[in-house]
Amino acid sequence: MTDGTALSLRNVGFRWPGRQSFRLTVPGFTLQRGETVLLLGESGSGKSTLLSLICGIIVPQEGQVEVDGTSLSSLRAGARDRFRAERIGVIFQQFNLLPYGSVRDNIRLPLRFAPDRRSRAGDAEAEAARLCTALGLAPELQGVPAGRLSVGQQQRVAVARALIGQPPLIVADEPTSALDARTQDAFLGLLFDQVRAAGSALLMVSHDDRLGARFDRVLRLDDIAQTERQAA
Repeated sequence: MTDGTALSLRNVGFRWPGRQSFRLTVPGFTLQRGETVLLLGESGSGKSTLLSLICGIIVPQEGQVEVDGTSLSSLRAGARDRFRAERIGVIFQQFNLLPYGSVRDNIRLPLRFAPDRRSRAGDAEAEAARLCTALGLAPELQGVPAGRLSVGQQQRVAVARALIGQPPLIVADEPTSALDARTQDAFLGLLFDQVRAAGSALLMVSHDDRLGARFDRVLRLDDIAQTERQAA
């Protein structure tokens, strides 16, 4: 079920400068609210550049990237940072948790920078506890420093942090790379349940095509983008 466009790229072009120039071009790509897409690509194929464009870390030299109806190019750098905190939940490959912060504090961290998202979350402590329970994190872990958790537990904290406040777009960068196949499947089941409950769109980037069965669409990067490398 979808409810509007979460992500749209139209005629996007971006070139990194330098002696070994790299250009990424995306003629068109859309992702609807409630939709799940797996984007496959090998290391060095341009996945990181695409994610940086989608998250507003960089802006295209050509075309438009829109998240939830807002063109990221229309925002200054500080405004893009605030917008990203409000409208995009990111699950990083290395999780990027605060190791000395508690599970509860890590999950609620995005709300400190996003007042609208904080409002959507309601009672932030109760919502953090709900997400912990839904993702299989025992109540006694909520006060434990994140650095003391197992890899699988840290991964679930990272998912809860991305989901709190129901951002319309969830971007996941190789979140299953450290897990075996059995643990991957269990993790994806929990992730999908919570993404659907939030009504968010999910774009997961990976090199592992075995994950594809659960997704609404499976695309390869070269299905939606062209890349060019050129020596200066």
